[in-house]
Amino acid sequence: MIHRFRYFIVCLLLGQLTVQAQSINKPLPVRLKTLDSALTRLHEQTMFNGVVLVAEKGTTRYKKVFGTANYATNEPLTTNSAFNLASVSKQFIAMMIMQLQEQGKLRYNELVRTYLPGFPYDTITVRHLLTHTSGLPEYFDLAQQYTGPLDTLTNAGVIQLLKEHKPPLDFRPGAGWRYCNTGYVLLGSIISTLSGMPVERFFDQQIVKPLKLKNTYVYYLNSSTTPRNRVYGFKREDGKNWPNDLIRLDGVIGDGNVYSSVEDLLVWEQALSTEKLVKASTFREAITPVKLNDQSSFPYGFGWFIEADGKILAHTGSWVGFLNVLVRYTDKKETLIVLSNGSDGSARRIAREIMEGKSAELLQTKLITNIQLIDGSGIAARKASVRLQNDRVWEIGDLTPFPKEPVTDGRGLVLAPGFIDSHSHHVSGLSEQPDAPAVVNQGITTIVSGQDGGSYSMDTLQAMLKRQPVAINIATYTGQATLRQQAMGANGLYRTSKPAELSRMKALLRAELSKGSLGLSTGLEYEAAFFSSRDEVIQLAQVAADSGGRYMSHIRSEDISLDDAVDEIIQIGRITKMPVQISHLKIALRDKWGQSAHLLAQLEQARMEGINITADCYPYDYWNSTLRVLFPKRDYTNLASAEFATNHLFDPLKSVLVRFAANPVYAGKTVGEVATLRHEKPAQTLMGLVAEAAEFSTKNPDISGVEAIMGKAMDEPDVANFLNWSHTNICSDGANDGHPRGYGAFTRVLGRYVHDQKIMTLETAIQKMTSLTAEHLGLKNRGLIAPGYYADLVLLNPDTVKDNARIGNNKALSTGIEAVWVAGQLVYQGQKSTGVHPGVLIRR
Repeated sequence: MIHRFRYFIVCLLLGQLTVQAQSINKPLPVRLKTLDSALTRLHEQTMFNGVVLVAEKGTTRYKKVFGTANYATNEPLTTNSAFNLASVSKQFIAMMIMQLQEQGKLRYNELVRTYLPGFPYDTITVRHLLTHTSGLPEYFDLAQQYTGPLDTLTNAGVIQLLKEHKPPLDFRPGAGWRYCNTGYVLLGSIISTLSGMPVERFFDQQIVKPLKLKNTYVYYLNSSTTPRNRVYGFKREDGKNWPNDLIRLDGVIGDGNVYSSVEDLLVWEQALSTEKLVKASTFREAITPVKLNDQSSFPYGFGWFIEADGKILAHTGSWVGFLNVLVRYTDKKETLIVLSNGSDGSARRIAREIMEGKSAELLQTKLITNIQLIDGSGIAARKASVRLQNDRVWEIGDLTPFPKEPVTDGRGLVLAPGFIDSHSHHVSGLSEQPDAPAVVNQGITTIVSGQDGGSYSMDTLQAMLKRQPVAINIATYTGQATLRQQAMGANGLYRTSKPAELSRMKALLRAELSKGSLGLSTGLEYEAAFFSSRDEVIQLAQVAADSGGRYMSHIRSEDISLDDAVDEIIQIGRITKMPVQISHLKIALRDKWGQSAHLLAQLEQARMEGINITADCYPYDYWNSTLRVLFPKRDYTNLASAEFATNHLFDPLKSVLVRFAANPVYAGKTVGEVATLRHEKPAQTLMGLVAEAAEFSTKNPDISGVEAIMGKAMDEPDVANFLNWSHTNICSDGANDGHPRGYGAFTRVLGRYVHDQKIMTLETAIQKMTSLTAEHLGLKNRGLIAPGYYADLVLLNPDTVKDNARIGNNKALSTGIEAVWVAGQLVYQGQKSTGVHPGVLIRR
């Protein structure tokens, strides 16, 4: 029926095991030995339940059954078991149309309405239906929209849906090719109309009896045929088998619902080289690529895909639990038949690869047992096992190991999704430290770069990863300050942009978004963007919104102009209607400490208006930035402003200079300590340090990061409130050096705020580190431990997990993070990196 899978089937690998398939020029027995080994392995890992047959010149060379015909009764399969062929059925329907054509009852180029009166399209021919060039929409979409859940769809019902609703065609008949099951259902109706009997009876008379087939028939819901040796479809979910067989759409015949066995299919396939059913000239047209209106061709005939200039004729079938393939290698006179009823298409792919001399990748699995699963959704921990395939999660539940399957004993610890750091500055150090110890030691598996308005381009990041693979995944925003520098020049940033410059920024942003950037980031408190107008930011944000991106901002002020800065980001969300996020939410003005509840109420009010505003937050009451941010008015020589900063914006006695290139002796000392050394008041020292750093930068333009300070500027109860807000996810805002948050933000939340202070549950904290972050960033298939999600995982001990990085020992590794997997590969265990680098660049 549906040539494409309609149900999600996880067919992924863990630590790919490659079977070097022999060249197709090697003797067939050699290839068959490889095939048997592969199929046996797949069956052992529950990835194949079915029957396979290989023939050479019509003689069976390999035939083997694997599994059961009915999982409920455990009835074994045999080579006579009749499978629902799904879309492989189409070649039988096409054959009956060819027979009617030879009988003079129809012509391929005749309009369909000639044979089906009332058919609502006046340019569609029988040939269009046969070759998938009609432009008709899929009938099951119409059925789902216009019929009830208890209605069994029939061929007549499909025609009636087309008559009543006459959905628009996808393209003019003959102008294009698109696989279409509707066409073959209509062909089924034409067969019934012109033969004067049900399709199943005509099929029996014209194909089954002439070929003396023993286990081949048409069977659909409410049909009169009695099924023989019928195989039942099933699917495997979380280690258990469930029914996956005929559904209410299966009252139709034409696009599927022909049943057959491998034995009968071989007889059928061999008959195609004879004239037992139709003349050779008639069948030749069935395996000729269809000509489109523009005289180009597409490699599909009547129920056959045509490959390698006709040397390979094939068709797959995918419906409910049935995944099949029939391949004719016409030059080698070889036949491959794979019939499966277990909802996993691995065998049919691998069998073809082996038969065709390609390297076949067998699907290996890995099992993690004896764990308390916290899956990232926020629900309570539960005991479970998790099975991986390649880079994804496959199964969750009470699972037992497969033969020879690698097993990791979780020792009763917590298995959670790998943490996602929504605001990271670690990327710049990955070239020197591809193991990413700062990140993985705290359970982070994905970092998001491009923050505070500064970013690398997508191409640069991709080149970096190609040159030096790393242990973790990377995603990025595109920074406004970077765009400004590209459009305005490094010396032209201290003003508003001109229209031409803004247009240039927009073009640059569109290009980055098209390559997968998550959206636009701004660092409006920093000088490179501080002088930009609201209008500039809004126009750039609208570009991101129009491309489906998002907006993240280190807002224009976190202290004296906090209210106005929050109003700005709310306005951006209101105008662009895209998600907006406040970076590292904080109140950095001592006068406003204790007002976190008021600020959160303001954000909640915006959300009630329909503005999707969120935040991230790190678990410290001191920040890391430049000395210059302590002058909100950018008046660095104003003593009054310096005194305001020391009295209201930070505590000089607890704020440490991380680095100071102009006088390295100051690094590691508080501003108060430096003031004592200089025999000055802290305000005078602050101005002096800013001036000395500026002079050093002028004389040494190639040196970046001249100065940085960890400023004690927040109240911990406010930090706790921000962390607890239901729309806050956890971030680090960390780097590979400097602030201890670079090595310990996530484990600090788990140790200090979950284990010690109990301000939130472990499940809530992990949700804020995983699925909530993925939601805020728009990341797909990450942030949960669920089937089909990437196998980025962390095993942690909730009783011992804590951060150890401190000022003065900022690279101390966390404890309690026992193991970390990225894409199913172990990258960190026992406080040591494994040297494996499976990280990828994540694109929007």
